[in-house]
Amino acid sequence: MTGHLFDAFFLIFTGSAIVASVALYSRQPLLVAYVAIGMLFGPFGLKIVPDLNIVSDISHIGIVFLLFLLGLDMQPKALKSVFKEISIVAIASSTLFAGLGYLLGLSFGFNQTESVVLGMALIFSSTIIGIKLLPTTVLHHKHTGELMVGLLLFQDFLAIICLLILASGTPGELNLPELGMAFAALPALGVIAFAFVKYVLLHLISRFDRFHEYIFLLAIGWCLGLAKLAEFMHLSAEIGAFIAGITLATSPISQFIALNLKPLRDFFLILFFFALGAQLNISLLPTLFLPIIAVSAVVLIVKPVVFYGLLCRKSERKGLAWDIGFRLGQISEFSLLLTLVASTNDIISEKVTVVIQSAAIVTFLVSSYIVIFCFPNPIAVSEKLRRD
Repeated sequence: MTGHLFDAFFLIFTGSAIVASVALYSRQPLLVAYVAIGMLFGPFGLKIVPDLNIVSDISHIGIVFLLFLLGLDMQPKALKSVFKEISIVAIASSTLFAGLGYLLGLSFGFNQTESVVLGMALIFSSTIIGIKLLPTTVLHHKHTGELMVGLLLFQDFLAIICLLILASGTPGELNLPELGMAFAALPALGVIAFAFVKYVLLHLISRFDRFHEYIFLLAIGWCLGLAKLAEFMHLSAEIGAFIAGITLATSPISQFIALNLKPLRDFFLILFFFALGAQLNISLLPTLFLPIIAVSAVVLIVKPVVFYGLLCRKSERKGLAWDIGFRLGQISEFSLLLTLVASTNDIISEKVTVVIQSAAIVTFLVSSYIVIFCFPNPIAVSEKLRRD
């Protein structure tokens, strides 16, 4: 088994490095490169890595760390001011996208539950693409950056709620009693986590903060420990990791932890997106061509227009409104995570999974090109648009 795992890691990371180099030269998001190599090497492609069970299990840790780091960035005071500014735009846009996705699902013959999941998937925009293609000066010092980060953080909160709903589902439907138990367990987990941080973790951190490797180890142990406790309480590991991050967000050492965990997170996320691409049944693409193109077109056209309209009603400049609209005009990596959870719980069929995953890849590519050629970004083709 060790030999097979070594071979799989060699193929995944060496192949990803090669394809990622091509992606960077062609100014594509790296996420697409990881999915592409998965499609190429997986059981529906060249079958070079036919057994994905171990890789999928290991890659799940990357999502846990992703949610933990997301929680670490949730500073309560900053969130309050940001959410106050973008709440109306965020709620209105999320409602419109969810409703549109639901209606699209019904029009394609999906059942109601599958249509709800499609609606959920269309709510979210990519944090990776939105933030990576935003110039650093704009991200940290401009009103555009504040609005972008605010909208994406609001969507992240919605993603956690959707994740909780889908993780409580049973084959073919959403289990309302199970969902009620999950929502009841959530505050209990939060109280336990905050108490443990206040009376144990913060004391350990302040006592031994000069031992950086210990802080690193303590953060990983806290993240995975609360993730496991969440599973024991019939919540998902991702929910537990998110709460673990939030409880440490106000700690003065939270940004040190976040900075040091990012490489570890990225390692596991490469495996996650590889496994995602490898599980994509490309033999279904011809039969699902119309739904994939329709969902992609709706996202690419409607999202920028909706954000433009809502931001203009908020008295934002038209140029800024179009800028933000096109930067958020794609499906999110969180949409892929929600789809994976729904598929794992047999809430949606393989066809719906393929439609969402394929539309995500299409919108990642097209929206990236739109931003690269039309708006200021660090990797713009035009010198006039290139901003670091």
